Amino acid sequence: MSGGERDVAVLGAGMHPWGKWGRGFVAYGTAAARAALRDAGVDWRDVDSVVGADTVRGGYPGYVAGATFARALGWQGARVTSVYAACASGAQAIGTARAQILAGLADVVLVVGADAAPKGFFAPAGGERPDDPDWLRFRLLGATNPAYFGLYARRRMALYGDTVEDFALVKVKNAAAGALNPYARYRRAVTAEEVAASAVVADPLRLLDICATSDGGAALVLSSMEYARRHGTADPVRVRAVSTVTPAYPRTVLDLPDIATDSAAAVEPATGSFRASIARAAYEEAGVSPDELSLAEVYDLSTALELEWYEDIGLCGAGEGAKLVREGVTALGGRVPVNPSGGLASFGEAVPAQAIAQVCELTRQLRGEAGERQVPGARVGITANQGLFGHGSAVLALR
Repeated sequence: MSGGERDVAVLGAGMHPWGKWGRGFVAYGTAAARAALRDAGVDWRDVDSVVGADTVRGGYPGYVAGATFARALGWQGARVTSVYAACASGAQAIGTARAQILAGLADVVLVVGADAAPKGFFAPAGGERPDDPDWLRFRLLGATNPAYFGLYARRRMALYGDTVEDFALVKVKNAAAGALNPYARYRRAVTAEEVAASAVVADPLRLLDICATSDGGAALVLSSMEYARRHGTADPVRVRAVSTVTPAYPRTVLDLPDIATDSAAAVEPATGSFRASIARAAYEEAGVSPDELSLAEVYDLSTALELEWYEDIGLCGAGEGAKLVREGVTALGGRVPVNPSGGLASFGEAVPAQAIAQVCELTRQLRGEAGERQVPGARVGITANQGLFGHGSAVLALR
């Protein structure tokens, strides 16, 4: 198939605002699903398939997400699929929906992800599980997620000369965008001085450098291009590529939840990093280059990790990410805005929903419906994130 023959239409996008609402994940996902169906102008009874991104704790599926949402919306016979891929769950759910559509198994698919996250750091489920690498890194190292983010920040400082002031600029940029987003949890601009004055969590990262854990939900209605035309949507946003690649051996950089690297003694390391391979696979599938991007949504678990993503999605060379944020290239009004939604800095993590929420933002931007956050003339966008245990996640959409 050519790139256009692999397209699926995004008929609808819907979200439940992020925050700490004190309700269950089903309420958030159902609200997002109904919003996406309204946006699409599609009746729930016309949905052929539901793909749910699982809500989990510590790698163990806690809920059967696809059937959970189908039941909450009202049983109507649709096929269901449930997907778990840690933070990449939403992208795998989108990939599964796309595969069903392209295979002719469904014309209209509802993709839903939602979470009610615990307060504080994410942690693995209790009990003694020495075969679980996520459990091991907590038990053996005490390595919470922010500790890992801090290690990556120190690596950038050592390799490229990045500074804590560079990291703070990422938060300032994302908070300014998030202040304009009605779905964001944190809707207040911040200054670099406020970032510097916030408490140290994992040196050199401060509280405002890392993302929170949040409640929230996101949903998409995807369809075949033929169905979109019959539905009266002649020029929809199109998903042209979904990348869910895995790492290549050997791995020479520490990556959660693993607490060691592969040996490169006998095998030359792969060219480029795992994260760079995620975006590269999406570009290759879509027949699009990074130079064509209008915007990107990337996984800013920390301010330092966002800088890494600039390089991984091909906006600049290794070690040049800080230069882009200093020059305003990735801010609203810049050449390639990154995280015009406000990113996780403004939302926090609602794990099964966040990769879907990224595509919701692309959809609004490519339709020209992002209001004060609008990227003028947006035509091509990419999302990128990464899930534990080697799950890649990138979606390329265009109009």
